Amino acid sequence: MKRITAILLNTLRTLSFTKVLKLLRLTVPHPLFSLLAFYATVKSFSLAQQHFPKTNSNSGIGNAYRHALWTCLIMMYCCKISSPEKSLDFCKRMTDLHEELFPNKPLEKKMDLHNNQVGMDLFMELLPGIHRQFFETNFFVEKLFVKTKTAKLLTSLEENFGSELVYLEN
Repeated sequence: MKRITAILLNTLRTLSFTKVLKLLRLTVPHPLFSLLAFYATVKSFSLAQQHFPKTNSNSGIGNAYRHALWTCLIMMYCCKISSPEKSLDFCKRMTDLHEELFPNKPLEKKMDLHNNQVGMDLFMELLPGIHRQFFETNFFVEKLFVKTKTAKLLTSLEENFGSELVYLEN
């Protein structure tokens, strides 16, 4: 946990003043959502590292799993204190901003944004069947783990794999 927090703090130090302002514009009006998103970030890193120690921090299947889990967790935590619509809006803005603040190559960005959307869609798909106050992390961990078995290799910006996780060759 200390290691993850140190990584996140060191990463934040690399941001320019303009990027810090963009981050503050999103987080200051939503302090509870922001704290919950931070917790979701730490939790998703930890779980992805457990399940995918070799590919969670590169562009492999573990990274795809981590991004989708990250958005599921943000949605789950935020839905416990607000509506699914507000939670989805915040989650989308937070995860899109992450890609803007920490830019990747175009194919990596497409992969991350796609996997983020897979996570948000999975949460919204499960929402009608479970009261949002009763969601638990294990609802997503296993479903996303199963999705890693059918994850698709992303090779071009034009490809679209719908609800499948995507990854890049390492």
